[in-house]
Amino acid sequence: MLDGTLQSSVQAAVAALARGELLGLPTETVYGLAANADDEAAVARIFSTKGRPANHPLIVHVASPEGVAHYAREVPGFAQRLIDAFWPGPLTLILPRREGVARAAAGGQDSIGLRCPSHPVAQRVLAACAAHQPALHGLAAPSANRFGRVSPTTAAHVQEEFGDALLVLDGGACAVGIESTIVDCTRGQPVLLRPGVLDPVDLARVCGQRILSKEELSAHTPRASGTLLAHYAPKATLRLMSAGELQAGLNVLGADAVHVAVYARSRLRLPTPRMPFVRMPEAPTDAAHELFAQLRAFDERGVRLIWVEAPPEDPAWDGVRDRLQRAAAAG
Repeated sequence: MLDGTLQSSVQAAVAALARGELLGLPTETVYGLAANADDEAAVARIFSTKGRPANHPLIVHVASPEGVAHYAREVPGFAQRLIDAFWPGPLTLILPRREGVARAAAGGQDSIGLRCPSHPVAQRVLAACAAHQPALHGLAAPSANRFGRVSPTTAAHVQEEFGDALLVLDGGACAVGIESTIVDCTRGQPVLLRPGVLDPVDLARVCGQRILSKEELSAHTPRASGTLLAHYAPKATLRLMSAGELQAGLNVLGADAVHVAVYARSRLRLPTPRMPFVRMPEAPTDAAHELFAQLRAFDERGVRLIWVEAPPEDPAWDGVRDRLQRAAAAG
């Protein structure tokens, strides 16, 4: 967008949000379906529009680290170090929620997920919201898609989901391409609830202590966005397979494989040149960037099955592997 056009679009977006309407908001991770986090009726519209259970919490986006004070009653030292190192960026922190704020967005919990996105359009909108009178302190913004389906990484994806009635700011294709890393900071030690593109080694280094997995805790951890077993699913059934299993399956199907799409890093012998095949990038950040867009593209081709080569067992691939495992669980 040209700056003048962007400014008028931002003004229109803030006015819509102040009226309790929803907004398609670009971030560096995925596009969000945004509403004023302190407006319970607007937040309820997010849940109903997405078809999302009202007890499944939303991430609240703030303009700057200073915005945390409106929503969180305390910020542990290791959480503040994560904020200083990774905000703005693709990191969500679960913090103790202040009484009386954003209860609906938090799914009724006494904790809340907060993030400061780095996308320049999101930054402009959030800054304008914070300056609005009365101020809009933050925007609840889950991914702008029907609940459980593939997240959107372009403005066109959002409009395919919800039509032209929704105001969508076009910020181009999302740079990261999968949702943020989520770290629970409510338990006295950091707990990874959802992997993303941030390196767990870097997170631990900044925290000054090991990042626990939620499986290591016997006690209950807060509910968080995008952590259901089945999520991020395309219309076609997705299966995760090794390269050997992929090749064996293709050999068995033969010419009948035209209704199967393959997304793999390995070189495979295809039974027919008509078969949809896309090479997965070698770098995990590149794979994350294109993952959801590629799943949507396979759906557009009308395939019935999507066979994906399982990513390497390497922490750098954890975010991509997590999304694929959840997508496969929905099949």
